[in-house]
Amino acid sequence: MRLTASLRPLARAGLLLARILPAALALCHLPAAQADEENATIMSRGAYLARVGDCVACHTAPGGDFMAGGLALDMPYLGRVYSTNITPDADTGIGNYSFEEFDKAMRHGVTSDGRRLYPAMPYPSYARITAEDMQALYDYFMEEVPAVAHANQPDEVPWYLSARWPLGIWNALFSNAKPFTPDLNEDGVWNRGAYLVEGLGHCGTCHTPRGIALQEKALSSSEGNAFLAGSKIDGWYAKSLRGEHAAGLGTWSVEEIVELLKTGRTAKGAAIGAMAEVVGHSTQYLTDSDLYAMAKFMKSLPARDASDTSAQSALIADDGAFDALQAGVYDRAGSREYVEFCAGCHRQDGMGAPRVFPALAGNPSILATDTSSLIRVVLQGGRMATTQHDAMAFAMPALHEMTDQEVAEALTFIRSSWGNQAQAVAAADVSRERKQLDAPAASHVPSAASRAQ
Repeated sequence: MRLTASLRPLARAGLLLARILPAALALCHLPAAQADEENATIMSRGAYLARVGDCVACHTAPGGDFMAGGLALDMPYLGRVYSTNITPDADTGIGNYSFEEFDKAMRHGVTSDGRRLYPAMPYPSYARITAEDMQALYDYFMEEVPAVAHANQPDEVPWYLSARWPLGIWNALFSNAKPFTPDLNEDGVWNRGAYLVEGLGHCGTCHTPRGIALQEKALSSSEGNAFLAGSKIDGWYAKSLRGEHAAGLGTWSVEEIVELLKTGRTAKGAAIGAMAEVVGHSTQYLTDSDLYAMAKFMKSLPARDASDTSAQSALIADDGAFDALQAGVYDRAGSREYVEFCAGCHRQDGMGAPRVFPALAGNPSILATDTSSLIRVVLQGGRMATTQHDAMAFAMPALHEMTDQEVAEALTFIRSSWGNQAQAVAAADVSRERKQLDAPAASHVPSAASRAQ
């Protein structure tokens, strides 16, 4: 349900940020683990794996047939590729795939006719799936997904980059096709969570920084502290899922992580953008035991740099911002803009309204070093996930009327108030994001008082 102006008394609104958690958290089953009985009565095991793996996100285009492909995916340097038909249609889908061919495509990114797939398909993560779970997925796609005759759309890649053979070299250098191996120093719950997060859940696809060849710098927790340390993707910043106190999951409890993955919101924040879609299509359907296992695994990951003493590593005591706003004192740059555009939803104390308007005070997404997501949610707006757990999905409208300077000052005020401590946002950064989004120019005329600040 989109909010009306009557529900935004002081401003245009603001789900100004919510915590952008994982990209595709979850999936699969270790041999010793089975889906909870209540889940097994709803869907088959293979359907559960495909659901929590969020296969539909890439293989179902908006308005298109289920799993029939056609979704456009923009890849850096290469151009645009389109997801393929993975229904069991014999002519245009994967109906003629044997299990061995399906397994090879999933683990190595090689189709039945020997064509190599671009790593937009996260086969480096899928390689960790057990043989038992891979068989369940194969059975689901072959026996339960309706066959759809839909020809695959040709990729839009320059001819000089269209050769696929270099991908074999890329795979040899950056893809580790070994199935998941449990860590004997950890318990079964931790290993279950690691299997889900590192495997078909492919959380690292969005949340792990990439190298010059666009490879994930780590594919598992055993490969170093780059794993899940945060990364920019499609213009948005996917936050760190490690133990950073302010900009990561250091202040989150296991229960809060579970709640966000299950419902898309907590008393502190909400998933928006791509993560809202992940919750809507995928993680809301996971069993509580699987969500708990993933949360336990993520909470075990230390901060990428334990010696970090930067402004993003800790919160400071409240600096009196709430008292000043209550008294109508706007002596700090951005405070007037915050009251005009944001306080109506996020409140003068920055705490918002639990499970409705995300808190801005202490929000890791607010404190992230990369501010692109903060800027984009102001210029582009955002919407909470639609789930079976909440009747209403609140939305923040795009605030096109704000000037670049106003957006920068408002975000800077937010990032330095109520105990938050993070570097300022520059108007030039806002201008860059506005151009990339092709967002309308500001229509708002700042007041004389605002210009005089």
